[in-house]
Amino acid sequence: MCFYFSSTITPVNTSFEVTLDQVVHLAREVGEFQLQHFRKMPSGSDVMKAVRETVSFIDVESERILHQGLMPLIDGAGFFGEETGKSGSQDLVWIVDPLDGTTNFLSGLDHFCVSVALVEKGEPVLGVVYKPFSDEVYSSVRGGGVLYNGEPVAPALPDAAASDAIFMTGFPYRSPDVADQFFSAAAEILTLGRGIRRSGSAALDVANLSLGWLQGFWETDLQPYDVAAGILMLKENGIVITNGKGEPYDMLSDRLMVAALPNVHPALLYAVQRAYSGII
Repeated sequence: MCFYFSSTITPVNTSFEVTLDQVVHLAREVGEFQLQHFRKMPSGSDVMKAVRETVSFIDVESERILHQGLMPLIDGAGFFGEETGKSGSQDLVWIVDPLDGTTNFLSGLDHFCVSVALVEKGEPVLGVVYKPFSDEVYSSVRGGGVLYNGEPVAPALPDAAASDAIFMTGFPYRSPDVADQFFSAAAEILTLGRGIRRSGSAALDVANLSLGWLQGFWETDLQPYDVAAGILMLKENGIVITNGKGEPYDMLSDRLMVAALPNVHPALLYAVQRAYSGII
């Protein structure tokens, strides 16, 4: 069998069938549910599950909808969700973040998304990131490039230099042991380009980087569900992704992710290596 995604994408040889359109449709269904509750959440409707990490019934129900919709698509595929953890095979697995940017959502900020990836032996082969508030769909299949709202898009400003770059990151809430290193890196990176931003959604950060709308990204202790879909988009559009040592990034084991446009990556990696020496 072939891995069929849609009429606009070349099939990828695998042993199963699924359409990208089905996954996009499901992500939109989840997004519609989220919008029904957006800016209507009562106080106290979330629970702190870790330092600066909250979960609400929206996260839990969104993941239930995704699980229910994804599992029938491919016989034998496992599931790895932020809220429910791992089940079934992890060699071929759906990896999902049902609501990336929960804190934004609960605060009434519209920067949140649904992230879905299909991962085969540690490598993403399909990825969808959906931003419900603005109905934006970032999607990719291995070998098929990156689509934005269904249209192929190459990175903007592919030859941008570090001096032209906007860098995105996330604060090290999960990693208090590297707080000093983070701020040291940020101080140096501030001098490289046009500025640093923090959005509260790593999945959207990486998706936007894949289109060149920002030019560099670094963060520690990301989870596979944070970036699995976006990693495929980065690779498809030629964005350089490494760990802190400059080696290919492994989302299952590496603490530090450094990604940037080709001309930006060397300077970003150098600043990160100087700041995080002894840890990476």
